[in-house]
Amino acid sequence: MSAHILVIDDESQIRKMLRIALKSVGYQVSEAESVATGLAATVRQQPDLVVLDLGLPDGNGLELLTELRSFSKVPVIILSVRSGDADKVQALDIGAQDFVTKPFSVEELLARIRAQLRDRLPDTTPALLDDGYLKIDLARRLVCCNGDVIDLTPKEYAVLAKLARHRQCVITQKQLLEEIWGPSHGQDTHYLRIVVSHIRQKIGDDPTTPRYLITEAGIGYRLML
Repeated sequence: MSAHILVIDDESQIRKMLRIALKSVGYQVSEAESVATGLAATVRQQPDLVVLDLGLPDGNGLELLTELRSFSKVPVIILSVRSGDADKVQALDIGAQDFVTKPFSVEELLARIRAQLRDRLPDTTPALLDDGYLKIDLARRLVCCNGDVIDLTPKEYAVLAKLARHRQCVITQKQLLEEIWGPSHGQDTHYLRIVVSHIRQKIGDDPTTPRYLITEAGIGYRLML
């Protein structure tokens, strides 16, 4: 079953655009246009993720989020024209997982949705990934190129293995840093850049036109294998 996304926004054009974009990549989509219908839809449909606008006709989206957090842990991504730090901090403190400001890039929003859903959906990654040149054996913790074993440091292997377990999906910089370096290192992006550079060098991946380890600018990384 594909993930079910609930879009709560009073702008019909935004809902239409998101419906088309989300369905095009395989998500189930439902819609609501107010606090009342959004809460009802969340209770009735039990979505896997909610995209929530703050400016709703019958109240503030933050009120909906507060009510939602009283009974549900469903991931919520705020989508709003409000760009002030105070609104973002308040939404995140109440329990939102992410905040995207309108106007927005659909591709970026899709990447953020994937990031939130990634660890909540079953892992269907095979233990062995092999395209004839690059082989990642997660069961044996081995990485080979052209049949030769590649010597990776523990951090390099941890980053590559994390990306391999969720191949073709974007893993955010923050998620990689906090999971591999620890919760206090979420902003230490230079650590990650150095490790990614070393991985590319060791597997022969040209950093200017990478084949395997793709950088999603300002967001994170994706392994194409």
